[in-house]
Parts: sequence; structure tokens; C-alpha cells
Amino acid sequence: MDFKLEVPTALEYFASLVQSDAHFPLLEAAVSLSQIEYPELDIEEVLQQVDGLTQRVKARLPQDAGALHRLRILNKFFFDELGFGGNRNNYYDPDNSYLPVVLRTRMGIPISLAVLWLEVAQGIGLQARGVGFPGHFLVKVRLPFPHEGHVVIDPFDGESLSKEELRERLLPIHAESGLLRDASDLSDDMLGFYLQSATPREIVARMLRNLEEVYRAQSHDDALHAVQARLAVLLPTHAASEDDDRA
Repeated sequence: MDFKLEVPTALEYFASLVQSDAHFPLLEAAVSLSQIEYPELDIEEVLQQVDGLTQRVKARLPQDAGALHRLRILNKFFFDELGFGGNRNNYYDPDNSYLPVVLRTRMGIPISLAVLWLEVAQGIGLQARGVGFPGHFLVKVRLPFPHEGHVVIDPFDGESLSKEELRERLLPIHAESGLLRDASDLSDDMLGFYLQSATPREIVARMLRNLEEVYRAQSHDDALHAVQARLAVLLPTHAASEDDDRA
């Protein structure tokens, strides 16, 4: 009797990853998006590369390292030593969303850099989450006592952001209403709303919408259709629309 092993298509593989919110592998799902441009990609090899980064950070950590110490070592390694950062010269290159390329060039957009950073941060025991901030994806880390609170970081350049800086970034969004005169008018509750943790599904959706915008602008129909097919799987109620939250 002959047996044939059915190899899933890239879209079927993506669908298998994102079917459950309870077991949603953010890194693997994000890496799998690269099959839109790189169909022969070895996804497992990419996952191993990221695991290697995690192991390198772990090797630098004292056994008694607290959360703040872990965060500082991670940021020094990720942003300073490895040089991960934003691709300022070619921001709208679709490769900025594809993690294997970001790992190789160490350049990306905020959300792709954030996915890599989050995987390593969580791998060394930090309570790290993504933040779907308007216009610019961010990450945050919850620090326990005695440094209790959140540190919010811009993955584009590794800078920690103060409340005042975050309010300044939100001001243009509300300025047209005329209800806010300056950043100080943004309440802590309003700021907290914008700093809510993004779910893995929301993060991958935002990555896809970024790609949708890029490929539509480039009139790259095949890639655009591949992106929209994944959005339809990820968000069954998805309807193509313009978003105001880029990267």
C-alpha cells in the first residue's frame, strides 16, 4: 500500500498555528509570514536562531539577577551589542516585517523588532508584553518590588519612555478635537488605555496590516492577496480597510 505524506501549504500551516488563542505561538506565527516572500524558508532554523539569542543572554545573568538587572542586560545585548534597531533609510521595505531578514540585517520596524525582543525577554523570565500603541508599536516590562511599575520601551531604538514622552506621542491623535490643549491634559487613565497589552493575535494582525499597506502601495498583487488570505484566516471578520496605526 502506498502512503503519501501531504505537506501543508504555507497558508494551511499558518492556519494551524493561529487557530487557538490559548496556544498561540507568537514567534512561530510571525516567522511564518516570511513564507509570503520566501516559500522555501526553514522556519525551525529561524526559531533556533532566536533561541540562541535567549541562551546567550541567560549565560550573562547572575543566578540572583532581579528583573531590572535582567532588563538592563537584555537591552545592552540586543540594542547595543547586536545593534538591532529601526531601518530608517528604507522603512517601507516589506523585508522589515520578515523576521529572518531582520535577524540577518538587524534592522526592522518597531513591531518586528518587538516580536524578537519579547521572545528573548520572556525567555529570561521578564514579564514583557507588546503594546499596540497608535502609530508606533511599543513593549513594556512589569517590574516587581522594590522597582514596582512598568518600563515602556521603544523597540525602534531601545529607549525607555517617560509618561510625558508617551503623552506627547498621543497628543497629535487628539489635537484635532480641540479638547486637549497640551500633553498634560491626557489623564493617567487615558494613557493606561493606550498602554494595554496586545494579544499575540493582535500583534500578528498588525504585522499583516502593515504588509497589506506596503504591498497595496507597491501594487504587488500576488503578495497582497497572500497577506489578505492570512488576515481572513486570522480574523474571520476581517474586511480590508485603511488603518491609522502604522508599525
